[in-house]
Amino acid sequence: MTTERHEVDLAIIGAGPAGLYAAYYAGFRGLTTAILDSLPEPGGQVTALYPEKLIYDVAGFPAIKGQELIDNLVEQAGQYDPVYVLNHRAEDLEEQAGGGFLIRTHRGTEVAAKAVLITGGIGTFTPRPLPDGEEFEGRGLVYFVPKLEVMRDKDVLIVGGGDSAFDWATNLEDVARSITLIHRRDRFRAHEDTVQKVMDSSVRVMTFTEVANIRGEDGVESVTVFNNQTDERETLKVQAVVAALGFKSDLGPLKSWDIEIDGRHVHVDTRMETNVDGVFAAGDITEYEGKVRLISVGFGEAATAVNNAAVHIDPEARVFPGHSSG
Repeated sequence: MTTERHEVDLAIIGAGPAGLYAAYYAGFRGLTTAILDSLPEPGGQVTALYPEKLIYDVAGFPAIKGQELIDNLVEQAGQYDPVYVLNHRAEDLEEQAGGGFLIRTHRGTEVAAKAVLITGGIGTFTPRPLPDGEEFEGRGLVYFVPKLEVMRDKDVLIVGGGDSAFDWATNLEDVARSITLIHRRDRFRAHEDTVQKVMDSSVRVMTFTEVANIRGEDGVESVTVFNNQTDERETLKVQAVVAALGFKSDLGPLKSWDIEIDGRHVHVDTRMETNVDGVFAAGDITEYEGKVRLISVGFGEAATAVNNAAVHIDPEARVFPGHSSG
Protein backbone atom coordinates (compact mmCIF):
# COMPACT_ATOMS: atom_id res chain seq x y z
CA MET A 1 0.00 0.00 0.00
CA THR A 2 1.47 3.33 -1.08
CA THR A 3 1.31 6.13 1.50
CA GLU A 4 -0.05 9.41 0.15
CA ARG A 5 2.58 12.08 0.73
CA HIS A 6 2.74 15.81 0.09
CA GLU A 7 5.81 18.03 0.35
CA VAL A 8 5.19 21.75 0.85
CA ASP A 9 6.72 24.82 2.39
CA LEU A 10 3.94 25.37 4.93
CA ALA A 11 1.47 22.90 6.41
CA ILE A 12 -1.68 24.60 7.68
CA ILE A 13 -3.67 22.56 10.18
CA GLY A 14 -7.25 23.82 10.07
CA ALA A 15 -9.36 24.91 7.09
CA GLY A 16 -11.41 27.54 8.89
CA PRO A 17 -11.30 31.26 8.07
CA ALA A 18 -7.82 31.83 9.55
CA GLY A 19 -6.39 28.76 7.82
CA LEU A 20 -7.86 29.66 4.45
CA TYR A 21 -6.60 33.23 4.66
CA ALA A 22 -3.18 31.91 5.69
CA ALA A 23 -3.12 29.75 2.54
CA TYR A 24 -3.78 32.83 0.43
CA TYR A 25 -1.13 34.89 2.20
CA ALA A 26 1.43 32.09 2.01
CA GLY A 27 0.82 31.89 -1.73
CA PHE A 28 1.28 35.65 -1.92
CA ARG A 29 4.67 35.10 -0.26
CA GLY A 30 5.56 32.42 -2.81
CA LEU A 31 5.13 29.48 -0.44
CA THR A 32 3.44 26.21 -1.30
CA THR A 33 0.85 24.96 1.19
CA ALA A 34 -1.19 21.97 2.27
CA ILE A 35 -4.33 22.50 4.38
CA LEU A 36 -5.36 19.67 6.69
CA ASP A 37 -8.72 19.45 8.44
CA SER A 38 -10.67 16.77 10.26
CA LEU A 39 -13.88 17.99 8.63
CA PRO A 40 -14.84 16.89 5.08
CA GLU A 41 -15.02 20.39 3.57
CA PRO A 42 -13.33 23.77 4.05
CA GLY A 43 -14.81 26.29 6.45
CA GLY A 44 -14.32 24.82 9.89
CA GLN A 45 -17.06 25.57 12.39
CA VAL A 46 -18.51 28.28 10.12
CA THR A 47 -19.49 25.76 7.45
CA ALA A 48 -20.32 22.96 9.88
CA LEU A 49 -22.43 24.97 12.30
CA TYR A 50 -23.75 28.23 10.88
CA PRO A 51 -23.30 28.58 7.10
CA GLU A 52 -26.40 30.80 6.78
CA LYS A 53 -25.83 32.93 9.86
CA LEU A 54 -24.84 36.54 9.24
CA ILE A 55 -21.41 37.62 10.48
CA TYR A 56 -21.06 41.30 11.33
CA ASP A 57 -17.45 41.79 12.46
CA VAL A 58 -15.46 41.14 9.27
CA ALA A 59 -13.85 44.31 7.94
CA GLY A 60 -15.35 45.57 4.70
CA PHE A 61 -18.61 43.62 5.05
CA PRO A 62 -21.50 45.24 6.95
CA ALA A 63 -22.86 41.69 7.10
CA ILE A 64 -21.95 38.48 5.31
CA LYS A 65 -23.34 34.95 5.52
CA GLY A 66 -20.91 32.41 6.91
CA GLN A 67 -20.82 30.22 3.80
CA GLU A 68 -20.39 33.22 1.52
CA LEU A 69 -17.36 34.28 3.56
CA ILE A 70 -15.88 30.79 3.29
CA ASP A 71 -16.55 30.63 -0.46
CA ASN A 72 -14.74 33.94 -0.90
CA LEU A 73 -11.78 32.74 1.18
CA VAL A 74 -11.55 29.49 -0.81
CA GLU A 75 -11.58 31.47 -4.05
CA GLN A 76 -8.94 33.85 -2.72
CA ALA A 77 -6.65 31.01 -1.61
CA GLY A 78 -7.32 29.13 -4.85
CA GLN A 79 -5.13 31.56 -6.78
CA TYR A 80 -2.15 29.69 -5.36
CA ASP A 81 -3.42 26.09 -5.58
CA PRO A 82 -3.19 24.87 -1.99
CA VAL A 83 -3.36 21.11 -1.48
CA TYR A 84 -6.43 20.15 0.56
CA VAL A 85 -6.14 17.15 2.86
CA LEU A 86 -9.71 17.06 4.18
CA ASN A 87 -11.41 14.52 6.42
CA HIS A 88 -7.95 13.86 7.87
CA ARG A 89 -7.12 14.54 11.51
CA ALA A 90 -3.49 15.51 12.13
CA GLU A 91 -2.19 12.82 14.51
CA ASP A 92 1.60 13.03 14.74
CA LEU A 93 4.03 15.91 14.40
CA GLU A 94 7.69 14.92 14.11
CA GLU A 95 10.67 17.23 13.80
CA GLN A 96 12.97 15.96 11.06
CA ALA A 97 16.72 15.61 11.54
CA GLY A 98 17.45 17.70 8.48
CA GLY A 99 14.95 20.39 9.45
CA GLY A 100 11.25 20.75 8.93
CA PHE A 101 8.40 18.57 10.11
CA LEU A 102 6.48 15.47 9.17
CA ILE A 103 2.75 15.34 9.90
CA ARG A 104 0.85 12.04 9.77
CA THR A 105 -2.92 11.94 9.65
CA HIS A 106 -5.19 9.32 11.20
CA ARG A 107 -5.59 7.86 7.70
CA GLY A 108 -1.86 7.49 7.14
CA THR A 109 -1.32 10.43 4.79
CA GLU A 110 1.99 12.24 5.30
CA VAL A 111 2.69 15.94 4.85
CA ALA A 112 6.31 17.07 4.94
CA ALA A 113 6.68 20.81 5.56
CA LYS A 114 9.39 23.32 6.35
CA ALA A 115 7.08 25.08 8.83
CA VAL A 116 3.70 24.43 10.40
CA LEU A 117 0.79 26.76 11.15
CA ILE A 118 -1.93 25.55 13.52
CA THR A 119 -5.31 27.25 13.09
CA GLY A 120 -7.50 24.44 14.43
CA GLY A 121 -8.77 21.38 12.62
CA ILE A 122 -7.11 18.91 14.98
CA GLY A 123 -9.58 17.88 17.62
CA THR A 124 -13.34 17.69 17.81
CA PHE A 125 -16.03 20.01 19.09
CA THR A 126 -19.33 18.83 20.47
CA PRO A 127 -22.33 20.85 21.64
CA ARG A 128 -23.08 21.09 25.34
CA PRO A 129 -26.27 19.07 25.70
CA LEU A 130 -29.56 20.37 27.02
CA PRO A 131 -30.34 18.35 30.17
CA ASP A 132 -32.97 15.66 29.52
CA GLY A 133 -33.25 16.79 25.90
CA GLU A 134 -31.60 13.77 24.27
CA GLU A 135 -34.94 12.16 23.40
CA PHE A 136 -35.82 15.10 21.12
CA GLU A 137 -32.46 15.55 19.39
CA GLY A 138 -33.17 15.60 15.66
CA ARG A 139 -36.90 15.75 16.37
CA GLY A 140 -37.21 19.47 16.97
CA LEU A 141 -34.22 19.96 19.30
CA VAL A 142 -31.09 21.23 17.57
CA TYR A 143 -27.83 22.80 18.68
CA PHE A 144 -27.26 24.88 15.56
CA VAL A 145 -29.24 25.80 12.46
CA PRO A 146 -27.38 25.10 9.19
CA LYS A 147 -30.45 26.10 7.15
CA LEU A 148 -32.60 28.92 8.48
CA GLU A 149 -35.52 27.89 6.27
CA VAL A 150 -36.20 24.80 8.40
CA MET A 151 -37.53 27.20 11.05
CA ARG A 152 -39.97 28.86 8.65
CA ASP A 153 -43.28 29.72 10.39
CA LYS A 154 -42.38 27.77 13.54
CA ASP A 155 -42.58 28.87 17.15
CA VAL A 156 -38.98 28.63 18.32
CA LEU A 157 -37.46 28.47 21.80
CA ILE A 158 -33.80 29.47 22.07
CA VAL A 159 -31.93 28.45 25.22
CA GLY A 160 -28.74 30.32 26.08
CA GLY A 161 -27.26 33.71 26.84
CA GLY A 162 -24.17 33.89 24.64
CA ASP A 163 -23.39 35.21 21.18
CA SER A 164 -24.84 32.15 19.43
CA ALA A 165 -28.19 32.41 21.21
CA PHE A 166 -28.62 36.07 20.35
CA ASP A 167 -27.30 35.61 16.81
CA TRP A 168 -29.88 32.88 16.17
CA ALA A 169 -32.59 35.14 17.57
CA THR A 170 -31.55 37.94 15.22
CA ASN A 171 -31.22 35.72 12.15
CA LEU A 172 -34.46 33.82 12.72
CA GLU A 173 -36.73 36.76 13.57
CA ASP A 174 -37.93 37.19 9.97
CA VAL A 175 -38.21 33.42 9.43
CA ALA A 176 -39.89 32.00 12.53
CA ARG A 177 -43.48 32.72 13.53
CA SER A 178 -42.37 33.57 17.06
CA ILE A 179 -39.18 33.40 19.10
CA THR A 180 -38.70 33.09 22.84
CA LEU A 181 -35.20 33.27 24.30
CA ILE A 182 -34.57 32.05 27.84
CA HIS A 183 -31.45 32.30 29.98
CA ARG A 184 -30.77 31.09 33.50
CA ARG A 185 -29.37 34.47 34.56
CA ASP A 186 -30.06 38.12 33.82
CA ARG A 187 -26.54 38.76 32.52
CA PHE A 188 -25.57 37.80 28.99
CA ARG A 189 -22.26 36.84 27.39
CA ALA A 190 -23.26 38.18 23.99
CA HIS A 191 -22.11 41.38 22.31
CA GLU A 192 -23.94 44.37 23.80
CA ASP A 193 -25.13 45.65 20.43
CA THR A 194 -26.66 42.28 19.51
CA VAL A 195 -28.34 42.01 22.91
CA GLN A 196 -29.89 45.43 22.46
CA LYS A 197 -31.15 44.56 18.96
CA VAL A 198 -32.88 41.48 20.34
CA MET A 199 -34.33 43.41 23.27
CA ASP A 200 -35.76 45.94 20.80
CA SER A 201 -37.16 43.22 18.52
CA SER A 202 -40.23 41.01 18.63
CA VAL A 203 -38.27 38.30 20.46
CA ARG A 204 -39.56 37.51 23.94
CA VAL A 205 -36.63 37.35 26.39
CA MET A 206 -37.10 35.56 29.72
CA THR A 207 -34.31 35.74 32.31
CA PHE A 208 -33.71 33.49 35.34
CA THR A 209 -35.54 30.88 33.28
CA GLU A 210 -34.67 27.25 32.56
CA VAL A 211 -36.21 24.25 30.82
CA ALA A 212 -38.22 21.95 33.08
CA ASN A 213 -39.29 19.46 30.42
CA ILE A 214 -40.00 19.01 26.73
CA ARG A 215 -43.11 17.24 25.50
CA GLY A 216 -44.36 15.93 22.17
CA GLU A 217 -45.26 12.77 20.31
CA ASP A 218 -43.50 12.85 16.92
CA GLY A 219 -41.43 15.90 17.82
CA VAL A 220 -41.33 18.94 20.07
CA GLU A 221 -44.81 20.28 20.78
CA SER A 222 -44.37 22.19 24.03
CA VAL A 223 -41.73 23.12 26.58
CA THR A 224 -42.38 23.87 30.22
CA VAL A 225 -39.99 26.45 31.63
CA PHE A 226 -39.54 27.64 35.20
CA ASN A 227 -38.20 30.71 36.95
CA ASN A 228 -35.24 29.53 38.99
CA GLN A 229 -35.89 32.19 41.65
CA THR A 230 -39.64 31.82 42.16
CA ASP A 231 -40.24 28.35 40.63
CA GLU A 232 -43.11 29.89 38.64
CA ARG A 233 -43.80 27.71 35.59
CA GLU A 234 -45.13 28.35 32.12
CA THR A 235 -45.77 25.99 29.21
CA LEU A 236 -44.75 27.34 25.82
CA LYS A 237 -46.20 25.91 22.61
CA VAL A 238 -43.17 25.56 20.35
CA GLN A 239 -42.17 23.25 17.53
CA ALA A 240 -38.42 23.80 17.70
CA VAL A 241 -35.80 24.27 20.41
CA VAL A 242 -32.34 25.70 19.68
CA ALA A 243 -30.00 24.81 22.55
CA ALA A 244 -27.25 27.41 22.14
CA LEU A 245 -25.26 26.35 25.19
CA GLY A 246 -21.80 26.44 23.69
CA PHE A 247 -19.41 23.72 22.65
CA LYS A 248 -16.81 21.53 24.28
CA SER A 249 -13.62 21.13 22.29
CA ASP A 250 -11.02 18.42 22.47
CA LEU A 251 -7.61 19.22 21.04
CA GLY A 252 -6.97 15.49 20.75
CA PRO A 253 -3.52 14.62 19.37
CA LEU A 254 -2.21 18.17 19.88
CA LYS A 255 -1.98 17.45 23.59
CA SER A 256 0.69 14.83 22.91
CA TRP A 257 2.87 17.21 20.90
CA ASP A 258 5.62 19.30 22.55
CA ILE A 259 3.59 22.50 22.23
CA GLU A 260 2.75 24.60 25.27
CA ILE A 261 -1.01 24.47 25.82
CA ASP A 262 -3.16 26.40 28.27
CA GLY A 263 -6.45 24.57 28.60
CA ARG A 264 -7.83 24.54 25.05
CA HIS A 265 -5.42 27.10 23.61
CA VAL A 266 -1.87 27.29 22.28
CA HIS A 267 0.57 29.84 23.66
CA VAL A 268 2.27 32.06 21.05
CA ASP A 269 4.63 35.03 21.06
CA THR A 270 4.32 38.25 19.07
CA ARG A 271 5.43 36.41 15.92
CA MET A 272 2.55 33.94 16.44
CA GLU A 273 5.22 31.27 17.06
CA THR A 274 4.74 28.53 19.64
CA ASN A 275 7.47 27.26 21.95
CA VAL A 276 8.52 24.90 19.13
CA ASP A 277 10.75 26.65 16.61
CA GLY A 278 9.01 26.66 13.22
CA VAL A 279 5.53 25.87 14.54
CA PHE A 280 3.15 28.83 14.48
CA ALA A 281 -0.51 29.28 15.40
CA ALA A 282 -3.30 31.73 14.53
CA GLY A 283 -7.00 32.18 15.13
CA ASP A 284 -9.19 31.16 18.03
CA ILE A 285 -6.77 28.44 19.09
CA THR A 286 -4.09 30.95 20.18
CA GLU A 287 -3.54 32.42 23.62
CA TYR A 288 -1.59 35.51 24.68
CA GLU A 289 -2.18 38.49 26.94
CA GLY A 290 -4.98 40.66 25.56
CA LYS A 291 -6.23 38.01 23.11
CA VAL A 292 -9.56 38.81 21.40
CA ARG A 293 -11.30 35.90 19.67
CA LEU A 294 -12.78 37.37 16.50
CA ILE A 295 -12.54 36.18 12.91
CA SER A 296 -11.06 39.56 11.98
CA VAL A 297 -8.30 39.14 14.58
CA GLY A 298 -7.59 35.65 13.25
CA PHE A 299 -6.97 37.09 9.79
CA GLY A 300 -4.33 39.45 11.16
CA GLU A 301 -2.71 36.68 13.18
CA ALA A 302 -2.61 34.46 10.08
CA ALA A 303 -0.77 37.14 8.09
CA THR A 304 1.67 37.71 10.96
CA ALA A 305 2.30 33.97 11.32
CA VAL A 306 2.84 33.43 7.59
CA ASN A 307 5.25 36.34 7.24
CA ASN A 308 7.33 35.09 10.16
CA ALA A 309 7.15 31.52 8.88
CA ALA A 310 8.55 32.81 5.57
CA VAL A 311 11.62 34.04 7.44
CA HIS A 312 11.93 30.75 9.30
CA ILE A 313 11.90 28.93 5.97
CA ASP A 314 14.30 31.39 4.32
CA PRO A 315 16.33 33.49 6.81
CA GLU A 316 17.20 35.92 4.02
CA ALA A 317 13.53 36.76 3.44
CA ARG A 318 11.96 39.86 4.95
CA VAL A 319 9.17 39.68 7.50
CA PHE A 320 7.31 42.50 5.74
CA PRO A 321 6.72 41.56 2.11
CA GLY A 322 5.42 44.92 0.89
CA HIS A 323 1.86 45.96 0.26
CA SER A 324 -0.35 43.77 -1.93
CA SER A 325 -1.81 46.91 -3.52
CA GLY A 326 1.52 47.61 -5.11
